[in-house]
Amino acid sequence: MFFKRLRRDIAAARANDPAARSNLEVFLTYSGVHALSWHRLAHTLYKMRLKLLARMVSQHAKRRTGIEIHPAAKIASGVFIDHGTGVVIGETAEVGEGTVLYQGCTLGGTGKQTGKRHPTVGKGCVISAGAKVLGNITVGDCAKVGAGAVVLKSVPPHATVVGVPARVVKIGGRPVTENTKTEEQ
Repeated sequence: MFFKRLRRDIAAARANDPAARSNLEVFLTYSGVHALSWHRLAHTLYKMRLKLLARMVSQHAKRRTGIEIHPAAKIASGVFIDHGTGVVIGETAEVGEGTVLYQGCTLGGTGKQTGKRHPTVGKGCVISAGAKVLGNITVGDCAKVGAGAVVLKSVPPHATVVGVPARVVKIGGRPVTENTKTEEQ
């Protein structure tokens, strides 16, 4: 299972990064692939209730890669973390298959509440550099979050959101105007 997921993570890197020249290069040099591999070990330990050991593994991975992923976070295979320094993924976050996360993005909480407090990101999403997706919200399948955006409300599928606070500017590739009726953030 580990190697199957690793192959899918490497394939995602090859598919999303034109600079990736070979599977071996990705395996040996891509910090996002390394962070996901460490996370899968930490997540397994966490599910086995070896929480301290899981946290130790995740902190080791953070020191090595600059990417912080809580061991309880649920991350599908085939996710690509590009230039991952500064990426933070919180405890109750969920990331769908085929999603791309760029440097400095955060999938974080908004307070000290308990329970589900981090975002759920659908399949095939793009979370751009420096974007902050905060709270128990959903980013719909194939949505795009612009660089530096601060997302505090759920994002519909196939939407593009930008700004602080983030607002929907496109749905399905078509611009959203004031006359367009949408479930705007």
